[in-house]
Amino acid sequence: MFKKLFGKGKEVNKESAIYAPITGEYVKIEDIPDPVFAQKMMGEGFGINPTEGEVVSPIEGKVDNVFPTKHAIGLKAENGLEILVHIGLDTVQLDGQGFEVLVESGDSINVGDPLLKFDLDYIKTNAKSVISPIIITNSDNTSDISVESVAAVKKGETKIIDVTMN
Repeated sequence: MFKKLFGKGKEVNKESAIYAPITGEYVKIEDIPDPVFAQKMMGEGFGINPTEGEVVSPIEGKVDNVFPTKHAIGLKAENGLEILVHIGLDTVQLDGQGFEVLVESGDSINVGDPLLKFDLDYIKTNAKSVISPIIITNSDNTSDISVESVAAVKKGETKIIDVTMN
């Protein structure tokens, strides 16, 4: 009854598409050279081996969390889908060096909106790997995850995953 009174009765679309947030080469999650990601401990997803240093939003929603070390951004769709875009591996140790964040927590975002820039050469030199995991951190709240067969991906354009939330 309260939903009708306060206009919250609209159905939220349970379907979401996740696009490439970075231009580069698609990497299967099992091939990410880090067991936390490769063994899906944080959730289902994929990796990208970047060919340029710009990250755009892979979904429509809001910026949920900008890590203080600037190496990762958490995003949330209206239907509850939560995405972690993590630039490189062991990049938390760079303490923000080589990263420029373009958004703040709470910002509304659309697919293709710029989120952050990173110095690709700096990360290649100073981190374990530049391969960047894109993870559905609440995979356990999904009823279906369908990964497209892709190779080269273009930020904001290449659709990689279709997700259905519970």
